Amino acid sequence: MSFNHFDGQGKAIMVDVSGKKKTLRTATAAATVHMSSNLLQAILDHKTTKGDVLGVARLAGIAASKKVPDLIPLSHPLAIHHAAIEFNCDVDQGTVEVQATVRAYERTGVEMEAMVSASLAALTIYDMCKGSEKDISIDAVRLLFKEGGKSGTYRAEGL
Repeated sequence: MSFNHFDGQGKAIMVDVSGKKKTLRTATAAATVHMSSNLLQAILDHKTTKGDVLGVARLAGIAASKKVPDLIPLSHPLAIHHAAIEFNCDVDQGTVEVQATVRAYERTGVEMEAMVSASLAALTIYDMCKGSEKDISIDAVRLLFKEGGKSGTYRAEGL
């Protein structure tokens, strides 16, 4: 296995993508937020003390997709052309699956933008609800889908 973020001497480097052609890149990532069924129902009914939890989380996730180079040292600044957040809520299980999709016409993929976007939207849900419930948890941050570029299409098992 080789890692392209290291030079011949093992020093961390930013990968040179200047010779690559721009192609349409798309990635979808997810994160799952766990809480009580009662809290999730309150979120869906807009009855939390902080207002529209999912609306604010959507905006936070979209904004996060554009901040990845500020957070991950060797990532490239990309011109994001599309970022969207969807929520799949299961009141019986007390779960919100956050799905973030990011698209750009670029020389490198947008997987990290989608992963950071899903993570930040999930963290925003936590932040807005932590006063009501302390045992909210976030897990299963994962790449669901990516296409474009040299490595082609990836789809997580079961999708």
